[in-house]
Amino acid sequence: MKQDYFSSNNIKYIDYKDLDLLRKFIAANARMMGRKKTNTTSKNQRKLAEAIKRARFMGLLPFIAK
Repeated sequence: MKQDYFSSNNIKYIDYKDLDLLRKFIAANARMMGRKKTNTTSKNQRKLAEAIKRARFMGLLPFIAK
């Protein structure tokens, strides 16, 4: 079984300002990848989704790809 990305890298808090980290979990068409594709726990996937949504609202990440 693959381990959760955040657990294996000892990341406790998923920050919406950490764009390099968030871009790893966004597909080419600017959609969030699903939990099975990202291999994250459901708790961390919810935190990740919240961080991506906050970054989008602040204008740091795109809502759609160009």
